[in-house]
Amino acid sequence: MAVLLIVHHTPSPATQELLDAVVRGASDPEITGVEVRRRAALAATASDLLEADGVVLGTPANIGYMSGALKHFFDQVYYVCGDDTRKLPYGLYVHGNQGVEGAVKAVGTIASGMGWEQVAAPVEVMGPPDKAALEACWELGATVAAGLSD
Repeated sequence: MAVLLIVHHTPSPATQELLDAVVRGASDPEITGVEVRRRAALAATASDLLEADGVVLGTPANIGYMSGALKHFFDQVYYVCGDDTRKLPYGLYVHGNQGVEGAVKAVGTIASGMGWEQVAAPVEVMGPPDKAALEACWELGATVAAGLSD
């Protein structure tokens, strides 16, 4: 069975709504053969990543950058996983109240450095999540999971 790892930093009700939507999309009953695993960014390990066939990353934008928790995750896995995760399909969602561009760019730079393949456009959410934002996160989870499906 394929494993989709969702690594997230979820410090607010808004980021919790987005995470829940991603999980619902990834867990759609029409997508078979995929186990969805959620790990908080501060708890996710290199072993978690090495067991994954795809990953969705979720972060708030803090002062124009990804959360320190997600950066910590990357710091823990970058050299440990090295070439072992090349070509890993990934997706990203970012929530902010001012700007998310810096966080999106930073995550993309690190993921590219790891050789990961972005399989869906980043979901960028400003302010309280609305119906369109939640649908986009659902679609993100479903898209990445479906790419791993039987």
